[in-house]
Amino acid sequence: MVSLLTVVGNGVSCLLAAYAFARLRFRLRGLWFAVMIGTLLLPGHVLIVPQYILFRSLGMVGGEWPYLPLLVPQFLATEAFFVFLMVQFMRGIPRELDEAAKIDGANAFGIFRHVILPLSRPALVTTAIFSFIWTWNDFFRQLVFLSQLEDYTVPVALTLFIDSTSQSAVGPMFAMSVLSLLPVFLFFVAFQRMLVEGINTSGLKG
Repeated sequence: MVSLLTVVGNGVSCLLAAYAFARLRFRLRGLWFAVMIGTLLLPGHVLIVPQYILFRSLGMVGGEWPYLPLLVPQFLATEAFFVFLMVQFMRGIPRELDEAAKIDGANAFGIFRHVILPLSRPALVTTAIFSFIWTWNDFFRQLVFLSQLEDYTVPVALTLFIDSTSQSAVGPMFAMSVLSLLPVFLFFVAFQRMLVEGINTSGLKG
């Protein structure tokens, strides 16, 4: 559930942010884009403390739905890598298509809906695959924000096989590890062709 909602959040928010940076004109666009790229230099462990303080002050940590701290940032285009990936992809789409859509009466949203969105599918699929894999394998953030046993995700739950004496139940832990790898493997196999297309795309067909 967390991984799939993260895929949806990153796909929608990063695509909209990338469209603004790549195709729209607004004040200080270059500055804000540089600030966004600068966030890539910040390690995730540096950001986890202010994020925890913020979400705790908002009552999201340990609340009725404990996954909010893991999901809310994904719907706010906080993953600069995916925004940058989509911006670079959209810059390769000819602007003549935008002009043709404007002649047909399309506004900025119409251009996004009928021109940019269909052509950005390879970049969107690449974002979805990496978002799913990274979220599924994430351990540190989930360990910080999830405190109840019944809320643990797979990476955190695997640590339960190690007791206080540092002894582990090898058999059950190995079985659980294999099961935890299956969704990632199946997800990658299902979309590997689109992943390669998204990475290697350098122009438009047709």
